[in-house]
Amino acid sequence: MEENRPMNFFRFEDLRIYHKTLDFVSWVYNATKSFPDYASVIRNDMIEAAQEITVNIAEGSGRTKNQFIYYLKMGRSSIRKSIVLITIAQKEGLITDEQHEEAKNLLIEISKMLGALISSLQRNKRGERSSSDEEEDDENLEENNSGNELI
Repeated sequence: MEENRPMNFFRFEDLRIYHKTLDFVSWVYNATKSFPDYASVIRNDMIEAAQEITVNIAEGSGRTKNQFIYYLKMGRSSIRKSIVLITIAQKEGLITDEQHEEAKNLLIEISKMLGALISSLQRNKRGERSSSDEEEDDENLEENNSGNELI
């Protein structure tokens, strides 16, 4: 992490993945605000699924490493749910092909970031760790938010 940037009280607020998921939530709000009344169910489901990704990161970050991994995996389940919902919205003509592609690309990027974070946490938990190693891991979570794992 950058040394000049102050640390937030809640660790998850320092994670790039958290901010990327907030971007997706905003995307969903903007894309669905013009949905007609008859599509309110899919709109609500899309918003809920997007929020679930972000909430799982936040909730898991305050727990043990194993629990954090579990919550991150739950976030990946919400990504898959979001993919299904944006595809339904596209097929029903509620979002354009371009919007669908944009959302899907965002979700792929988020999935890769989550996969890299999960892998990093799993690598770090395999060996015996001292408390100073765990503090260093906390500081390095941000740096490990890239990878090749897809949904």
